[in-house]
Parts: sequence; C-alpha cells; structure tokens
Amino acid sequence: MKKIALLLVLVGVSFSCSEKFFDLKPQGRASLEQLSNKNGVNALLIGAYSLLDGVGAGNTGRQSTISNYVFGGISSDDAVKGTDAGDQPEQSFIEQYNWLSDNTYFLGKWWHSYDGVARCNEVIQLVSGGAVKDMTDAEKTQVLAEARFLRGHYHFEAKKMWNKVPFIDEKIYVAADPNSTKVPNSEDIWPKIEADFDFAAKNLPVTQTQKGRATQWAAKTYLAKALIFQKKWSAAKTLLEDVLKNSGKKLVANYHDNYRTSGNNNTESIFEVQFSVNDGTNGNNGNAGDNLNWPYSSTAPGRGCCGFYQASHNLVNAFKTEDGLPMIGTAADGTLDTYNKVDLPNDQGISASTAFTLDKSIPVDPRLDWTVGRRGVNFLDWGPMPGSTWIRDQTYAGPFTGKKWMYYLAEENSTTHSTSRRNVNNNYRLLKLSHVILWLAECEVELGNLAAAEAYVNQIRVRAKTGSVQDATVNYKVEPYPTGTFATKGADFGRNAVRMEQRLEFAMEGHRFFDLVRWGIAEKVLNKYAVEEAADGKEPSGRTFKKRGYMAGKVFTTKNNYFPLPQDEILNSQKDGKPTLTQNTGY
Repeated sequence: MKKIALLLVLVGVSFSCSEKFFDLKPQGRASLEQLSNKNGVNALLIGAYSLLDGVGAGNTGRQSTISNYVFGGISSDDAVKGTDAGDQPEQSFIEQYNWLSDNTYFLGKWWHSYDGVARCNEVIQLVSGGAVKDMTDAEKTQVLAEARFLRGHYHFEAKKMWNKVPFIDEKIYVAADPNSTKVPNSEDIWPKIEADFDFAAKNLPVTQTQKGRATQWAAKTYLAKALIFQKKWSAAKTLLEDVLKNSGKKLVANYHDNYRTSGNNNTESIFEVQFSVNDGTNGNNGNAGDNLNWPYSSTAPGRGCCGFYQASHNLVNAFKTEDGLPMIGTAADGTLDTYNKVDLPNDQGISASTAFTLDKSIPVDPRLDWTVGRRGVNFLDWGPMPGSTWIRDQTYAGPFTGKKWMYYLAEENSTTHSTSRRNVNNNYRLLKLSHVILWLAECEVELGNLAAAEAYVNQIRVRAKTGSVQDATVNYKVEPYPTGTFATKGADFGRNAVRMEQRLEFAMEGHRFFDLVRWGIAEKVLNKYAVEEAADGKEPSGRTFKKRGYMAGKVFTTKNNYFPLPQDEILNSQKDGKPTLTQNTGY
C-alpha cells in the first residue's frame, strides 16, 4: 500500500511539473512534420511505387501479384491452376468459373488496389498542401505526375477486375476518417483514369535517371491502353504512333531477352515493375507474388516448389503453324480456328521412368519454347525438361510448366536471386513496345486499315522468325503474313489474326482473360475451351490421353466478364446503415 501511495505522489508531481509528460510521438511512424520535405515526399512516393509488384498490402501477394496469373491467366484458356487438386482451392474456384464474393483472392486484390490508391493520395495531399518548402514548383509537379500515373494504374487494375468500382482521389480520401472513402461505385471511372494518365503524360520527363520511375512515354502508353479498353480507336492510335515514332524504343533482336534478368530495362521496355533481391527485405521484392509458380523439383529452376500456374494444352496447340502461319480461321471470335483439333505430341500420361522421345517434326512458332516447358525440349540452359518429375501432379494438371519467369542456371547467384532461389530480380515488363505495335494493329483493324494492321503484325512475326531459338532440334517455322492476306480474307480474319498474335506474344503474362472480355468474346471462347480441355486429347499418331476432366460441365456466363466485389468490402462500405457499394449483376 505504501508503494502504491508513493507511486501516486510521484505521478502527481510529474503531472504538475509538465504537461509534456503525455506529449509523446508515435514510435516507428513518421509524423507529418517529418515528412513535409523533399526527402519525406520521396519516401512516400517510393512507398506508392513499392506496391506495384502486388506485395505489401496485407494479403498473400499471390492475390495481387503484378503478373495477374490467377485472374488473367488461370481464368482464361492460357493456363490451369496446376499443382494438385487440394492445393489453394480458392484458385480452383476461379479457374472453374465458380466465383463467390467471399473468395479471399478477390478481397486481397481489392485491398491491394485501394491501398495503392491511398498511398498515391497521401503523396498528392502532402505536395499540394503547402507544407513542403524545400521543393521547386517543377519538382512538385513531377511528383504529382508520378503519383497520378500510379493512381491511374491502381484504379485501372480495379476497373478491369470489377468494372463497377469507386474512384478515390485526394479530395475524397481523409486518412483520419474511415468513412471518407465510402462512396458509391455507380459512376464510370474511365474519364478519371484517363485524366490521371493525361496529367502524367503532360508533366513527366521523357527519361528518368532512376530506373523504374514513370516517364512521359509510359504515361502515354498507359493512357492509350485505357482508351483501347474503351474502344476509342482513333485517340489511342494517335498516342501509340507518337510512342512508336518518337520514344526511341525498339524491339530487341531476340524475343526471350524480354524475359531474363540480363534483359531488364532494355530498349523495348517502356515501363517495368522493378524486382530486387538481398536488399534487406528477405527477398520479398523479387517476384514474391509468383513464388509458388515453379517446377516441383529440386533439380529445376526455383529448386523445389510448388507447381502452380501450368500452361494449358489449348495454349500449347495455339503455337502450331501451317506454312509458318497460325492455324486460324476467318471468324473474329476464333470459332473457325483449327489449331486445337489435334494435340501437339506431349508426355501426358507417360511417367518420367518410361522411355519417351518427343516427336519434334510438327512445325511450331519458336515463341512456344520460350513460353512453355515441355518434356524433351531444352529448358533454357538446364538441359531437356525431364518430364513428370518437374510436375507435382501430371494427371491432374498436365505436363507443361510456365517458363517466362524462370532463370538460367548460369545466372543463379547472390546478385540475381535470394537464398530461396524463387525470388528473382527478373522484372515484370508491364508495358513494352511490342504492346504498342500490336495495339496499333488492333486500332488499324477497327478503323478499317487492314494493310496497316497486317504490317504491324508482321513486325512482331519477323522478330519471332529471326530471333534466337530454344532448341535446334525442334521444327520451328514462323513467317510473316503474305502481303494482302488481311485484305483478301476480310476484316474478321484480320481481327482474329491480331488477337491471336497478342495471345502468342504475351502468353502467360496475365493479359489473356482481360483481353477476351474487352473483345466481347470471353463467353464463347471459354465455354469452347472448357469442353475441349476436359475431353480426351489426341495426337497425330492416334495416341489418346486424359486432359483436364475437372473442367467438364463448367460454364462461363455473361456475369463472369467481371469478378464479384468482395462481400467484406460491401459490408464495410456501410454508411448511415446502408452499403455504398453495390454488387455486380448475377452475384
């Protein structure tokens, strides 16, 4: 009792001596005063950039990785979930079009998108608030332009996922008021996304001294992408022509130089998400969101985990060629394509211990073996892929692995890899000149200029023909379209040819699903895919094999063009007793 009385007296003395006793600054958190300078602003801006890889928003990283392998890949005809049936069932539901609003992957992606938006708004508020005195007006304008470029990106990611999403700007966002961002999602936010990219394009420099920062060319390209998603072809064409003619960017000679660490920030790249390793963050800046997407073997890149994100038979078959050209028909939605009628020879159903010689006589586009790992074909410099020993469950997920994020054995070192080896500083190329060229081809088709569209597509096909090949024993055959092919076969053929070229060029990069939706053909393409991928496969030799039987009976409907808003976010959006967010139709 005496000790307690003494303590109270001492506390009383402390109070009476100074009210500063309680004036304590939060520990481990910078104050507004500390940030109100050039260094503080830059730190906040770097924080906004840091979420570009998809990691750091309180989720697993897989839910929001910049590669969009779940939402853009396995929900399309490019890829299957991989691994085995019981692993990550949330991904299985997405792969099979069974989309429920309580799936944690949707919630994680939402968190990431709007966490990124919040970080951008904090930068904009600080710079615009007048408290920063050691920056010139020009410096402030550039910071605002970078922050608005990033804010445009994070809103773009949300828009293509859910369509009906709110736009949160710096005037709406109040960090101290959790109700400030509870606004309806009834407004089409495309004009505001455009405005952010347009501001960035008008105020960013053409080059940056630090790699990874947004430039004028990145902003113009991203603005053009937003316009393409809205089918504003003429406006998009003007921007894309400017980038093509004046940015100084050019296609690299070898296609695969866009997918290796030594090709980071090359002449084709317009905007890359920078990955790093051994930088004090336990490797989490090096493609951490994709660290399950590796062959299931200690003898393979990644050294033993985890077998996710495998290529579909449909994608592999799409690389077959006839006279060096894709096996496509004259229907814009691909319904007359012939590439998937017979399967490319593979080792589905053949154990690694069983003798196997791959029939390599069938002509294929060389981009196949820079995109997909298949038994009997060289896997970068690791030697021929050995087959099912690199696959977690071949019966369930098929015989193929993804390849674009893999690395060369000769490049495995402490500079390029974390100790786990699955975190690699191989950047994600978000915007490339090849995107610009094929989007220009798309614009020209829609504007009726078939000859111009054909010429753009042929630029990409010539690079595929003249670039390096992965395996000299494979029958690679790719040719440009003969002059006048698009005009002779008509606009729908030209449209399909452009769409197929985008699939081949950017396969397994997380774009496919969103492309199918914006083209308006997702329902038709993916229902056809589900039927064919579930059926038994058949090789030219007559051998049959089981494919993905679990896709039998899966149906993609119009509602699946957009994912369901996370139910938790609808509940959390309540204001005055009513939710401000409304669910997408059909969920």
